[in-house]
Amino acid sequence: MTTSLDTAQAIQIDEAAQDLLFREARTANAFTDEPVTDEQLEAIYDLVKWAPTSMNNQPLRVVVLRSEEAKARLIPLLAEGNQAKSAAAPAVALLAADVDFHDELPKVFPHFPGARDLFADEDARIGTAELNAGLQIGYLILGIRAAGLAAGPMTGLDADAIAKEFFPDGRHRVLVAVNIGKPAENAWFDRLPRLDYDEVVTTL
Repeated sequence: MTTSLDTAQAIQIDEAAQDLLFREARTANAFTDEPVTDEQLEAIYDLVKWAPTSMNNQPLRVVVLRSEEAKARLIPLLAEGNQAKSAAAPAVALLAADVDFHDELPKVFPHFPGARDLFADEDARIGTAELNAGLQIGYLILGIRAAGLAAGPMTGLDADAIAKEFFPDGRHRVLVAVNIGKPAENAWFDRLPRLDYDEVVTTL
C-alpha cells in the first residue's frame, strides 16, 4: 500500500490543481448570480472534446439554458428537490446522447470508411451512445471545475419529457442535467465518505 506522500508524488499536476479538480471540488447546491459566459462555455468544451470515446464517436450533445424563459420550461420536469437550485443557477446544461452519432463517423473516424455501417442496429447504437456520452459527461464536470466554476449534476429528472421539450427530433437520450455557476455561500452539503483503494481495486 502506498503512502499519501508516495501517492501525491505519483500525480503529475500540482496540489492546487488536484484540489480544484478533485479533492476540494463539490456538488454545488446554491449559486451566485454571476453569469456563465459564452467564453467560459467554449473554453470548457475545448477541454471536454478530448474525452476518449469508442471509435472517436463523440455522442454527447448539450443544450445550455440561461434565460429565465428557458429554465421555466425545465423546472417542472425536475425532481422537486432539484427545482429551486436549477431555477437559481446561472446556467443549466442538459446533456444527451445523440442516437445518430454514427452519421458523424465519416468526419471523426475518417480512416475507416465503413465505420458508420457498423452501427446499423439502432438498439445497439443507443447503448453505445449512452455509454460514451457518459464518459464525456465525466470530462465535462472536470472542465467546469477547471474553469473555476462549480457543477451540480442531477439525475433526478423526467428524462423523456426533457428530451421531448428540448431535443424534439426524438433522436436524443437525456442523461443528466448540470447546474453551472459560481458557488454561493454554504453551497455544499457535508462531504460523504468514499470507498478506500483496497475496497475498490483488485490487482491480478
